[in-house]
Amino acid sequence: MKGKYKALIALLLLLILLPLTLMLTVAHWLPTLAGIWLPQGTRIAMTSGPRIKQGALILPDLRYLAGECELANLKSAALRHPGRWSLKIGELTLNPDCFSKIPTDDTPSETTRTLAEWQQMLPNSSVEIARLTLTSVPQYSGELKLVMTPRSQQVSFSGDLLTLKAVLNGRDLTVKQFEVRPFSGMEPARLVGEVKLALMPDGLPTHGHVKASMTLPQEPRHATAELNWESNRGQLLIGSEALAEPLLDLPWELSRERLKISDGRWLWPWAGFPLSGRLALQVDDWRKGLEQAQITARVSVLTEGDAGKGNAVLILGPGRLSMTESDMPLRLTGEAKQDQMIFYAMLPGKLSGPLLDPALHFQPGALLRSRGRIIDSLNIDEVRWPLAGVRLTRNGVDGRLQAILRAHENEMGNFTLHLDGQASDFLPDKGLWVWRYWGDGQFTPMNARWDVKGEGQWRDSEIRLAALSTGFDQLQYGSMTVHQPRMTLVKPVVWQRNPQHPDFSGALALHAGSTQFSSGSVLPPAVLNFEVKGKEPTTFLYRGDLTAEDIGPVRVHGRWDGERLRGEAWWPRQPLSVFQPLLPPDWKLALKSGELYAQVAFSAAAGQGFEAGGHGVLKGGSAWLPDSKINGVDFVLPFRYSDATWHLGTRGPVRLRIEEIESQAVARKLSADLQGWYPWSETHPLLLSDVSVELLGGSLLMKQLRMPQRDPALLRLHNISSSELVSAVNPKQFALSGRIEGALPIWFNHPQWIVKDGWVTASGPLTLRLDKDMADALANDNVTAGSAINWLRYMEISRSWTKINLDNLGVLTMASELEGTGRVNGKSGTVKLNYTHQENLFTLWRSLRFGDNLQSWLEQNMSLPDARCAGQNCKEQQ
Repeated sequence: MKGKYKALIALLLLLILLPLTLMLTVAHWLPTLAGIWLPQGTRIAMTSGPRIKQGALILPDLRYLAGECELANLKSAALRHPGRWSLKIGELTLNPDCFSKIPTDDTPSETTRTLAEWQQMLPNSSVEIARLTLTSVPQYSGELKLVMTPRSQQVSFSGDLLTLKAVLNGRDLTVKQFEVRPFSGMEPARLVGEVKLALMPDGLPTHGHVKASMTLPQEPRHATAELNWESNRGQLLIGSEALAEPLLDLPWELSRERLKISDGRWLWPWAGFPLSGRLALQVDDWRKGLEQAQITARVSVLTEGDAGKGNAVLILGPGRLSMTESDMPLRLTGEAKQDQMIFYAMLPGKLSGPLLDPALHFQPGALLRSRGRIIDSLNIDEVRWPLAGVRLTRNGVDGRLQAILRAHENEMGNFTLHLDGQASDFLPDKGLWVWRYWGDGQFTPMNARWDVKGEGQWRDSEIRLAALSTGFDQLQYGSMTVHQPRMTLVKPVVWQRNPQHPDFSGALALHAGSTQFSSGSVLPPAVLNFEVKGKEPTTFLYRGDLTAEDIGPVRVHGRWDGERLRGEAWWPRQPLSVFQPLLPPDWKLALKSGELYAQVAFSAAAGQGFEAGGHGVLKGGSAWLPDSKINGVDFVLPFRYSDATWHLGTRGPVRLRIEEIESQAVARKLSADLQGWYPWSETHPLLLSDVSVELLGGSLLMKQLRMPQRDPALLRLHNISSSELVSAVNPKQFALSGRIEGALPIWFNHPQWIVKDGWVTASGPLTLRLDKDMADALANDNVTAGSAINWLRYMEISRSWTKINLDNLGVLTMASELEGTGRVNGKSGTVKLNYTHQENLFTLWRSLRFGDNLQSWLEQNMSLPDARCAGQNCKEQQ
């Protein structure tokens, strides 16, 4: 230790006494002077000799070496003596690592001087160093100024991260200002105080009182520290006004052989969950310096979360910390609990290497484990991080990195994931980490098993996913089953994280087997190709296309900005017949002609959900059923989807146009417009308007249907040919000719009626002919009615009125009033007929060939009551 003090004093006196050295020959006096003052094994070296300029002694450079280690490097020194010594240095660099190269000299010396004696040796002088740098902490470089007299010494230092102003009067050291910023941009820590130094320079201060203020990274931001000691005992307290308990309480005891902290306490309530614990430290032979001091420490950590309390202990030593080669065993054991997670640690290790560049080696048996619940439904059964053989240094992580995760989700299922790789001096964006991963699990909602495997690496600022294969054996959802969907890499996904040249790119493909529906329809095997290109995973453009054999390709492109996914999709013009596999076979519907195309823009974001808007177009559609044909279908669907609601007809109504429907009755020029919202509401209704179709020689018209319904939708019958209607129904018992008009008020949400108070009347004369066999049978059964029946065998109806009601059980009630002329055997007579007929219309439709589809639609879309209805209303209807 004395050799190191001599080195520091020698360096200071050497700079002041340079003029005396230069008065003689450098080769003679400088080695002699160095031999007197410099410790053994140290020397000085200069590349340029000193010179005198304008009354100043100029020294361009000087190096001070301990062995081959450069302890000090001085540049551009100027020494003047106008009335007192003045030394100005342009740059001085000190390497603390070289102190270990100076041989120690513990031999007692009879010439040991007191602090006062050393101070008396100082001349009236000043030293200014424009830039003083310590190689171990180059960020704290700055300007140093010393003003010295035998009675007092003043020092000031000014740098970007460190500021110091202090005065030493005899043994009284006063720190007027001390500010240090641990990191650039942070608020500085400040310290002021007074210290009474010992008589001997290497002795302990006898007593003192120091106060400091600092800024915490969390609220309440401000903290204060206070250090008091008397003789060889003292206490360090760090606290905050917002806390009743101190953040750090260290009672310490210091002797010439040992520094001891026996019952220290600490508290840190701002780590997301409160941390606290105890601290004990013992440093033996501390006066021999860091290289020979034996250190033993114990730090306990107490945590508390929803899962309970946890306790972990870190034990250090006994071992040695060195500027050249540390040897410090350590062990961390215990558990910590945060929220509903529990972390277990058993980490034996060893700290080695220089103290300023240490290396932590994890020993065999080093393992981190955790279990618990991250969110309400995701349970971590176990996650393991084996760390044996891993090495941590300032350069990064080196060794094998592994992880095993087993977890289950209450509704989604369980899964297992493995990660295995090798790191070489790895830190984020520095070094190399090569890894592979694999796993499998169960996806319960869709009755599926899944697996994943892949590999990649993180080299410096580039993350590369080189291989990926993940998929399901099947996906079952409702009536749909997708067979063996699987995603693979087409081109590696590469993320270049260099801030000057950021880049993110890759290509993937999703292959799926056929998709089957319970109805019997099938979507052929499909492929989705997908490319991404951008600066990073939070902001990129994407482009892709979806094909399913002849269906598609549907092209998609857009961008992701880290918060919102935007895009557009195009369905190109293609024949309608390619969708034939999507129709269930039992529909017996064959798509014959037509073209379909669509375009959609969409957006998705947290808090917004999924939104989309666009239009689809079908032109010239044609389809055949076993007993009917539909030709000339044109359909335009403009829409917008947002907040689980469809807005139909955003830029003009949804338009349906059908040229012809060939069935028992031929319908032509069907048209309908639809506009509004689905699901509908009072404020956002759905409107079906301008419905018209040419049918049975006349037309059916409906001006408007509003959902939810306030008023009945009025279906108008105009100039309908009764003969064509009878021919379509094809009854053999009667024939009817003439034209009819009518109006049917239709309800879709009435508690009882589908048609209420509808009517039909003739727009001109009607002619009724009864089948001869039916008329004869009616006349023979009832002699009294036979005379009346004979007048109906052929009847010319001049006036007719029929009232129609249809309830939601399908019961049709017709009340007719007829007046006309009946003709029998060349005779004519006036006939007035009041007729009431009741029949279940659904049963009638089942007996007609064309009725199946219509009856099925009505049964599904009208609010039909339960067939097992009971109660007074049901009895009345029956």
